[in-house]
Amino acid sequence: MNKQQLNFVRDGVTKLPPGFRFQPTDEELVFQYLKCKVFSFPLPASIIPELNVFHYDPWDLPGELEQERYFYSSNEAKYRIGNRINRATASGYWKATGIDKQITSRRNQIAGMRKTLVFHMGKPPHGSRTDWIMHEYRLVTVPSNDCNSPLTNNPMIKAKLLEQPNGEMGYLSCIFEEKK
Repeated sequence: MNKQQLNFVRDGVTKLPPGFRFQPTDEELVFQYLKCKVFSFPLPASIIPELNVFHYDPWDLPGELEQERYFYSSNEAKYRIGNRINRATASGYWKATGIDKQITSRRNQIAGMRKTLVFHMGKPPHGSRTDWIMHEYRLVTVPSNDCNSPLTNNPMIKAKLLEQPNGEMGYLSCIFEEKK
């Protein structure tokens, strides 16, 4: 099978053949997609586009509004100094809610976290809550022996696996509108 047959992203939108659905588990998103993307390992399929989701309001993002949409994204700092993330869009902002969920492997190793965010219209702190929800996935420290790649024997790769690169597509976002 050639590489073009596995690329399902066209013009920033995922296009699957009729009858196919992309419904990955949290574990699959972290271990099979995000980890491989961050560390430049081969992906199972090129199905998730790269897009900074915070540059768009949720209804303006590419893809079908009725379906969950997935994007690789990097986060921008809110201020030049500090670690706060800028989650503001033109019409509102994404606000974190609840506690982060740990994503573990079948061997009970923690490799990722899932943060739930809700979109609010307006400016903080007076924004009004909407039905738009985002699950933001990020990696935590990944031991080098946990990667399914022959490259893990390379000492340079092992060092890279223990520290996430900055400025890379280090987040995976799943965005959907909650049905009531």
